[in-house]
Amino acid sequence: MTSAVSIAARPTGAAVSTRATTAPAQSTQNAPEELQEQLQQNLAIRQLKARDRAVRAHELAHTSVGGRYAGQANLTYQRGPDGIQYATGGEVPIDISEVPGDPQATLDKMRVVRRAALAPVNPSATDRAVAAAAGAKAARAAAELAKLQAEERETRGVSVDLLV
Repeated sequence: MTSAVSIAARPTGAAVSTRATTAPAQSTQNAPEELQEQLQQNLAIRQLKARDRAVRAHELAHTSVGGRYAGQANLTYQRGPDGIQYATGGEVPIDISEVPGDPQATLDKMRVVRRAALAPVNPSATDRAVAAAAGAKAARAAAELAKLQAEERETRGVSVDLLV
């Protein structure tokens, strides 16, 4: 059974105005309001561009570190006052299923998953939860691996004693 979760960038908390000016200035009396509106639009565009860069970097960190266990980023967009779509949130699906019957492979995989979840500069709460789940699975796999290795040493010790 394959299980997957999504590690995500936090969506922006503040809505950005996307009103655009549709007509040129009719008179000099409207100039201050139109200038103010244009300044607000420019600010909104700068904020959206910055958010877009941050979201893309965040999701790229997950996918590049997650390798074969990470899927493609799914981004959510907001249209800016300039008509361009800007990424404002996203998620990357990542496979956190254990490798059946192979605790060493599970341990190795969970180490990668944990690093992928914590790869962004500012991991989200979801990212930290995925890292914690991967850490717990890695700990179980390590314990199972230690038990198997102890049983193997014990079996080898018994068979050596029988040969002597």
